[in-house]
Amino acid sequence: MSVSLVRGGTRFLQRAGRQLLPAPVVPLRPQVAGIVGKALRDKDYKRPVPFPYKKDSYGLLSAMVDWTTHRFDENSKILVVDGPVAAGKTKFAKELAEELDMMYMPEANMDMVYINPYGYNMRQLDPQLPDSCKSYDEKDFLTCPSHPNAPKFQFDMLKIRLEQYVDALAHVLNTGQGVVMDRSVYSDCVFMETMVQFGYMSKEARMVYYESRARSMPVLMRPHLVIYLDVPVKEVQRRVAARPPPYPNSLFSKPEVLAHMEHVYKQQYLKEISTHAELLIYDWTESGDVEVVVEDIERINFDDYGPYDPKMADWRIERELDWSSVRIKYSKYKHRIVHSMSVPAYSVDELIINAEDANTFKNVWWNAPGMKYEVGFNADQGDQFIALKTKAGFI
Repeated sequence: MSVSLVRGGTRFLQRAGRQLLPAPVVPLRPQVAGIVGKALRDKDYKRPVPFPYKKDSYGLLSAMVDWTTHRFDENSKILVVDGPVAAGKTKFAKELAEELDMMYMPEANMDMVYINPYGYNMRQLDPQLPDSCKSYDEKDFLTCPSHPNAPKFQFDMLKIRLEQYVDALAHVLNTGQGVVMDRSVYSDCVFMETMVQFGYMSKEARMVYYESRARSMPVLMRPHLVIYLDVPVKEVQRRVAARPPPYPNSLFSKPEVLAHMEHVYKQQYLKEISTHAELLIYDWTESGDVEVVVEDIERINFDDYGPYDPKMADWRIERELDWSSVRIKYSKYKHRIVHSMSVPAYSVDELIINAEDANTFKNVWWNAPGMKYEVGFNADQGDQFIALKTKAGFI
């Protein structure tokens, strides 16, 4: 495990020894070893024209004429910024993305579920829905974490974080541009474990949660680098108290909750993700300098591992055809990956709604503005030339 830890402005590099095996012929690796900041990058550099994956489907025919690796450069990587609540992740991630000329992906939130492609807020349907099907988002969780819909909310967060991570992979493979993410699907377990610890989710639901992860996440390519902004519990409390309602009196204002989240972060998530990704940990009690972090990142050799090493194993792909295969999977078949996390859990009451409520939800939800037909085929929302369209998904 390789960890860079910054304390009091001093950098320390810790690297655990690993067993060496006889090295076979090293395969050709199209990704460049290091990441380069704007200061060191050629000012005349222009990224190749990206494939319009959001508009055109990348499938087998596209793969025959549009290879993948020619768009890769030293920054074609996925970086994840993690840390406790109110650590300053959003500001830092945006600045880091700017410094590295990468795309910034904000933290997943329930607006991704409740705001449909036409901008209609599905929360407006609550008066027509039974309690078990009404909207429940981050603000609701902060004010009432013991609500019966809280476990389903956590599964919804897992789903949208999974969708977002697949989108990040598709972006890198289709454009060559790297991505900086504010949290990812891999750290979602921190919130779930905290819910179980304090009685907001049952252990039975926890088992279903991990089965859902086991079914869906192994097909993902894990991030190249995770940056953890470490902030002491007392300082997190102070920052949470300074935030607008409902944060000051929320679940995240309690020291025991924050302490448990820190424990799960460091003893579970960071240990697991560091088996594949590089890991940088910074003391962010006082916000640091992004340029210093960029300098640390530039020193990392992402290709400094043998063919048997688990580090970066997901990104060691030998053939162009195999790159096209994973690109098709993330660009065209995201729905299959997301659907694979669906686990029948009829014995876990908190994850089930009864048939009558489900039928009411179906009739109300799928008849809302912009929801009756596929995106691009809703005349009441202004979609035009519907009879001439040959594929769905685009307005």
